[in-house]
Amino acid sequence: MARLLIVEARFYDHLNDLLLEGARSALKGHEVEVMTVPGALEVPAAIARASETGRYDGYVALGVVIRGETYHFEIVAGESARGLMALTLDGLAIGNGILTVENEAQALARARPDDKDKGGEAARAALVMVNVGAHFGAVA
Repeated sequence: MARLLIVEARFYDHLNDLLLEGARSALKGHEVEVMTVPGALEVPAAIARASETGRYDGYVALGVVIRGETYHFEIVAGESARGLMALTLDGLAIGNGILTVENEAQALARARPDDKDKGGEAARAALVMVNVGAHFGAVA
């Protein structure tokens, strides 16, 4: 049984509920906590802080970034992904379920557990990365 922390950027409640449902379902049988942060840019920082405690084997990042009329989308999408990638390269087991989409219809299709189930996919990726770390003797 792994100990995982789901960090969700709770900007779009109805979409996050779907992502969270998929992630929780994929993590049945594991110890799971959920932490909520304001947006996708805060997710890597929350995971970094949580990793300092040594309490978790892996992390699931959830959130939704929908393209708008300004360049802000590129900054949020790119920097949140960059932050998560930096943490994985430092050895953390992270499943990235932050959706970066053009519109709400794309987000709904990807978030629904009975459709693309990106929340569940991110949770399963985190578990795989926990196992990769264990294979190489990594300690979270």
